[in-house]
Amino acid sequence: MDALPQTRFTRGPNPPSYSIIKKSLTVLIALALGATLTAQAVTKASPDPAPARNTPGVELAQTLSTVTGVAISPLLGVGAVGAWKYYHTLPEKRANLPWFAQPAFWVPALLLVAIVGIKDVLGTTAPVALKKPFDIAEAVENKISGLVAAGAFVPLLVTTFHDTGTETVLVSSMEFATMDLSWLYNLILVPVAMAAFMVVWLVGNAIHVLIVLSPFTTVDAALKAARLALLATVPATSYINPWLGALWAAIIIIVSWFLAGWSLRLTHFGLVFLWDYLTLRRNRFAPEPTANKMFLGRKLNKVPVRTYGRLARNHAGKLVLNYRPWFVLPARTVELPDGNYAVGCGLLYCEIMRAEGAGTKTMLLLPPRYRGHETELVRIYGLAGTREVGLRAAWKWVKELFGLRAKVQPAVA
Repeated sequence: MDALPQTRFTRGPNPPSYSIIKKSLTVLIALALGATLTAQAVTKASPDPAPARNTPGVELAQTLSTVTGVAISPLLGVGAVGAWKYYHTLPEKRANLPWFAQPAFWVPALLLVAIVGIKDVLGTTAPVALKKPFDIAEAVENKISGLVAAGAFVPLLVTTFHDTGTETVLVSSMEFATMDLSWLYNLILVPVAMAAFMVVWLVGNAIHVLIVLSPFTTVDAALKAARLALLATVPATSYINPWLGALWAAIIIIVSWFLAGWSLRLTHFGLVFLWDYLTLRRNRFAPEPTANKMFLGRKLNKVPVRTYGRLARNHAGKLVLNYRPWFVLPARTVELPDGNYAVGCGLLYCEIMRAEGAGTKTMLLLPPRYRGHETELVRIYGLAGTREVGLRAAWKWVKELFGLRAKVQPAVA
């Protein structure tokens, strides 16, 4: 009898190359940088720039820094920008300011940020069980404020370039007095700014997910301090020199781009877990008879950890995870290695593990909705049984240590 094939990675039919996405974003960034440099060059050549107004190139550099800073902490960033804009506008013109610069928005926003800051300071000494609900609420707030900023703040911020006189300077320098090229700036810069915002926001949101998942308040404090320190560097460098600020913002964006895949998977992982916890989904959930959604628990043959897909058995009886890269690209399949698989029952969530000698390896992470449905998964996939893991296993060990061992029951098959 031929040996079963080893772990392999199967591509779907003609998947688009990941490099295409990178090249597309590179082209957009190049166009944006070209527009910025053009604006700067034309402004320098302009014979009589307005002394009280920043040049178009400087405006673009400052906008890049603003978008990056807001992406790191959306509620704080939008509130701070709104307050700054409000206090630097003449009183008679404040009624015409956009929504984020109105006190009805930025005052409550900054108050909420202050409350969160107090929670973070006092939370280092609070029990984990008391602090985590507030961390979960903050993670939900960050997702909501990030979506609002991406859809309503960033496009509005970028499209105000026509107020800086950019297109007037460009057109007058080329002796076309009646042309308005503000639409071209908006067409190029709006999608670039939104893409830059999203990749940076994903990394910041991934930090929130790590804070929620971390069982240690000291780790939470370190992560928050690192995020705050990074946020402070953006306006600081922009204040020193707008072009230095733009360069630093560009570095943050590039690094975030290379972390985008990891951040997206971790963000989605945290979102699924939070949704299952907050909605008590396990009480109205039942596993599907053939395939169920779960996360890959470790990197497997170039497929990264926390990849989200459906676990099933193929025609050869092998366990396979079917997934879509970036959730939208053509479907792919990764085949799990042969072995003795069981469901690990944890206190907060479950996993599917593979026995390796006397030890085990976590292969798949199951969202909290599967708690209480472990025996059904054993039956669906024909696994070896169930085992207690994590805190449940530790509690079982403590009970056995003090002679409180319960009656031994065979593993559920």
